[in-house]
Order: sequence, then structure tokens, then C-alpha cells
Amino acid sequence: MDRHEFLKALHRLVQPRTYLETGIQLGQSLTLSRVPSVGIDPAFSITSELFADVHLARTTSDEFFARTTPLAHLPKKVVDLAFIDGMHLAEYALRDFIAVERFTTPASVCVFDDMLPRSVPEAARHRHTTAWTGDVYKAAVALRELRPDLIVLDVDTKPTGVTVVLLPDASRDGVLPGYDDWLDVALAPDPQNVPREVLERTNAYNPERLLASKGWRQLPMLRRRRNLDQKTVRAAFADVLGSRAA
Repeated sequence: MDRHEFLKALHRLVQPRTYLETGIQLGQSLTLSRVPSVGIDPAFSITSELFADVHLARTTSDEFFARTTPLAHLPKKVVDLAFIDGMHLAEYALRDFIAVERFTTPASVCVFDDMLPRSVPEAARHRHTTAWTGDVYKAAVALRELRPDLIVLDVDTKPTGVTVVLLPDASRDGVLPGYDDWLDVALAPDPQNVPREVLERTNAYNPERLLASKGWRQLPMLRRRRNLDQKTVRAAFADVLGSRAA
């Protein structure tokens, strides 16, 4: 299953009320949305037909989220499903998540693209290969270390994997403790020391198996709860998380 097939399945299962994407480029993934959406990219060149009410922001995500009301276009100022596929450097991807998290509920879903590079050259910070993921895989490493409250799941999609993040917490208001210390260590010169489990996809979920979780179908219902908490959403995914759902 490729990344667009996986994302299409999430749209169908999660039934988001709103969608946001960074790095829209040609619009190949943005075309999957059927709900009010926001697409952010300083140099997009859309060739795909779009089927949703979309705010196209030709700017960087840092500038976009610095606006007073960045989600003014959306009927609900919340992001139910986000696809982070912008600048292929870890610090940019992580900042995108931190910014998006401010507008989420515990039932929101964030997906990072290009998280499982197939080789060390492909994961370089300075591109010198045709296929290139950059070092965005480090964003998942950072979230696992700095935000143990999150569920961070690598998924073995073609060609270069995705990572799904569940249980975002908008109350953190864009603050990630330890971010500066992480930057000092993470921004290492090439070649990158890519963990073996990333290159070999040791811990990555089979996409079909992950999509079979009953949790996705519960999210639309859980969204309607006024006091929804992370524990409730975590329990919904017990069939794939096992003991981690406790």
C-alpha cells in the first residue's frame, strides 16, 4: 500500500470534519479531501483536481501559523486530520506538528510523510540523491522521547513510510519541553546515523493491519464528547496497541 492509498483510507475511516496539509506541491494528496481544508506550501504548483473547499496558503508553515487566526477559513477551528509533508528536515516537520497540535482534539490524527528512508544517503539533510526523505524520521524519535503521552506509530507504506501520531494535546499551546536541547543533538552533519530499526522497518506496522483497528471508526463518535481525554482514545486502539493501551 502506498502513502496515498493509506491516507485515502484514513479519510474514509476517520471521517474528518476538517483537513490540513503542509507541503501540498502538486495537490496529489490534497485531492483526497472532501471537507473544508487548508493547504500550505510556499511554492505549490497544483496539477490535481481538488474536490474540497480549500484555502491555499502560498507561504511557509511558520508564517502561516504565526497569523492571528490561521484557521479562519475552517467552519470549526480544529484540525481533525493533518498530513505533514513540507520541508524534509526534522526541525521543520516537528515545528509543523507543534503548530498543528494547538488546533487539535484528542481524537485528531496527524500523519508525517517520508519517515522511513531506505538508505543513509536518502536520509541526508543535504539532498544528493534522486529519491530523498531528508532526516524527518528524527521527528518521530523526538516525539517518542519528549512526548511519551503520544502514540507514535511508524507505518510500512510505499515508498518511504509514514508515521501516525495520535492523542495530540492542544493544551500544550505549541510548547515542546526539551526542543532546544533536542535541536543541539539532532542537527548532525551528513551522513546521518539512521537507526537500523528505521532502515529495516523493524517496528513499522503493516498498513492494512493498522487500518483494521476498530479505533478509527470510533473517532467520529468520540469527537462529539465534550470532555474527551487521551485515555479514552488510547483505549479505542487497544486492538493494535496491546499492553501499550493501558
